[in-house]
Amino acid sequence: MRVLAALSGGVDSAVAAARAREAGHEVTAVHLALSADPDTERAGARGCCSRSDARDARRVADVLAIPFYVWDLAERFQAEVVADFLAGYAAGRTPNPCLRCNERIKFTAVLDRALALGFDAVCTGHYARLVEVGGRRELHRGVDPGKDQSYVLAVCTSEQLAAAMFPLGGSRKPDVRIEAAERGLGVADKPDSHDICFIPDGDTAGWLRDRLGTRPGPILDETGALVGQHQGTHTFTVGQRRGLGLSRPAADGRPRYVLQVRPESNTVRVAPLPDLAVSVVHTGAPVWLCEPAPTRAFAAEVQLRAHADPLAARVSLGEVGLRIELDHPSTAVAPGQAAVLYQGSRVLASATVTGSER
Repeated sequence: MRVLAALSGGVDSAVAAARAREAGHEVTAVHLALSADPDTERAGARGCCSRSDARDARRVADVLAIPFYVWDLAERFQAEVVADFLAGYAAGRTPNPCLRCNERIKFTAVLDRALALGFDAVCTGHYARLVEVGGRRELHRGVDPGKDQSYVLAVCTSEQLAAAMFPLGGSRKPDVRIEAAERGLGVADKPDSHDICFIPDGDTAGWLRDRLGTRPGPILDETGALVGQHQGTHTFTVGQRRGLGLSRPAADGRPRYVLQVRPESNTVRVAPLPDLAVSVVHTGAPVWLCEPAPTRAFAAEVQLRAHADPLAARVSLGEVGLRIELDHPSTAVAPGQAAVLYQGSRVLASATVTGSER
């Protein structure tokens, strides 16, 4: 097969490309230039998609002796991912930019272009498995629970997964690093990126203030009492504990967490952690990866954040979205997040959280 390997400049995509080549495929490498600032440099484990990452990707292609290209998708990345991230926080939601990047850049823009150029598949370094069942592909968790990325891939459609390759799905990260060193790939010891790629200093609140401005307003506790002032609701997310800047300590001594973010009234509500517990999660329209899609209520596990533990639940279908009734309440639910449904290791569907009930 003719395979387009997306090289980020990290160890995972490098080994994935090497495995695709070793399997006998005709591999071409592409690095995605996504930064609006082409002079951005990576700092340790913060961020990705920097100029140094592009250099590392090129060196990997040289070692593997495969053609290398750079595709400039910065403008589309800004419009599809960064703008969506800003709009989400401005509306009081908690968006996941990595999920949106997979959906709109890596498996829409890149895959569409690759297929148009005559490639048969796009290969990435994601830790997830594609299992052939009855002539179609199912998305399953990667075997390394600490690196599993099926959650952020669950937005891909069945058609997109049919043209995807995830060579690392059956591997564990330490083994991938050892393999990279044995293959002579200079990125074997390169740190993983852990932050939002377009906020390399990790200061998400500051980055949002710079772009959305300040709009001072009240922080209220669970009784409605004024306990602080904020500089903009867009710098808060449900479940947040640090950086609240409360001027009045809680009388009961318990820490407070963000309970609600209300841009329409410019208020932030805080409460003790037990007050965040919800039993029912509502979502928008799901993307089904199972066939046929369910037509009645069913049992499943739901994951509400990347790398969070899955929760047992009962799922029913509404007119548009899903109603997910948790077996045990969860405090890790915020509008804008993805709710990904599993049965065992298999991904059934993903949908965006729109609300919840206690």
